[in-house]
Amino acid sequence: MTDLKTTAGKIEDLGNRLSEARTPMGADIVEALHAAGHLSARERVEKLVDEGTFVEMDALARHRSTAFGREHDRPYTDGIVTGYGVVDKRKVCVFSQDATVFGGTQGEVYAEKLTKLYDLALKTGVPIIGLYDSTGPRVQEGIATLAGYARIMARVTAASGLIPQIGVVLGDTAGIAAFAPTLSDVLIFTEGATLHQAAGHVADADVESFGGAAVHAAAGTAQLVATDEEEALSLARDVLSFLPANNRAEAPRSAAEVAAGAIADNITERDRALDVIIPDGAAEAYDMRDVIATVVDEGSFFELSASTAENILTGFAHIEGRAVGIVANQPLALAGALDAAAAEKAARFIRTCDAFNTPVIEFVDSPGFVPTSEEEKAGLVRRASKLAFAFAETTVGTLTVITRKAIGPAYVFMGSKDLGADLVYAWPTAEIAVTQASQAALAIYGEGANPDNEAELAAQFLHPYAAAENGLVDNVIEPSATRGYLIEGLRLLERKVVAQLPKKHGNITL
Repeated sequence: MTDLKTTAGKIEDLGNRLSEARTPMGADIVEALHAAGHLSARERVEKLVDEGTFVEMDALARHRSTAFGREHDRPYTDGIVTGYGVVDKRKVCVFSQDATVFGGTQGEVYAEKLTKLYDLALKTGVPIIGLYDSTGPRVQEGIATLAGYARIMARVTAASGLIPQIGVVLGDTAGIAAFAPTLSDVLIFTEGATLHQAAGHVADADVESFGGAAVHAAAGTAQLVATDEEEALSLARDVLSFLPANNRAEAPRSAAEVAAGAIADNITERDRALDVIIPDGAAEAYDMRDVIATVVDEGSFFELSASTAENILTGFAHIEGRAVGIVANQPLALAGALDAAAAEKAARFIRTCDAFNTPVIEFVDSPGFVPTSEEEKAGLVRRASKLAFAFAETTVGTLTVITRKAIGPAYVFMGSKDLGADLVYAWPTAEIAVTQASQAALAIYGEGANPDNEAELAAQFLHPYAAAENGLVDNVIEPSATRGYLIEGLRLLERKVVAQLPKKHGNITL
């Protein structure tokens, strides 16, 4: 029996309470989770942060509801583990929803813990990582639970663009609880986890079929999918390594060899592979990932949203140790042509980079937009305008490399000089023109156009030199010199300052 009249007894009592908070529903429940291939909410946090660095907040919080006799059922933590820790020597705030407490539902105290953590992250300017596994509001606590969700959505919105928010969906996250994760800057999904607003019996379908990882990856809601929980948590650490602590901090740098001397002096055999990467046949494709992999620091390209809009590539990388964002047309899919989904994917990523001081590099090889009635009916002109808007409003350094086609609207939308690109480079294989040679011949010569006309126009217009003569391209460069030019450009653009117009915000066509 603990003697609460003594200091030793009081310390022992605290230890007992904290021990209970570590397994609020008992050790048997944790063992059952392990048997099912899951970690407990607390174990997820401890796997995410550096060993021994997690400092828990509100471990002894319990609900105060007395409705339906619930005053007799008051487990510690109230269903969410919150606190702060260190990831690769950087402070982060983290929360982990516990599906074993009251079926994973959110109550009033639960919401108070989460809003308190968000307030702390905002005040201290550190990233927040959310581990999601909740089935919605705790009905027994009534409308107060919905007020809690409103406060949380307000905090998530306030944090957007100020501190990085990384979400990891690890279990069944349903109902109103499903919305906050989608506002994460990067959302990671675990196979077998689900995210959905409608209940399965209401939608008359298995929730995996409309809320599973594959569904959300294809829709662009999830940027990364992991095979298990430990991989998902590792991916969260990887994402964080590319992002600064907040919108005023510099993007992180990795250890890298710094080039010295002229660009030409630093061209390697690896770089020279780019001199032969563009096929001689205009209809032949190549993998833009090979271009990216050659230009960035070796092995550093970290692709996001690979399962949606495969005609455009997005992801983080390092160049000379600097974190950068990559946006690139992919000639292997739709010949690199843009559609609404690709434009939205690129626009979202560009805005993420711009919010967190990460320079954007675009690699261009696109014949324009997909010219189909289906795309037009799907709102192409509205949805695709987001890409131009996102790029035009960037304040970070922006660099464009035109490898082959930059035809018509693709030239404009994919990081053109007049849209706001700071530096634009073109390879000698670049084709920068208002339209394809066949369409130009039709416009100029009418129905009498013939292959000779097309060949003449191709020789006259489908090259980078007219753009260079007009200052629309800063340099026509050998492909093997691309990395060197990007390094020099990034060094210069560290000093970029943009005076912004006095307005609340732009009205992007959401």
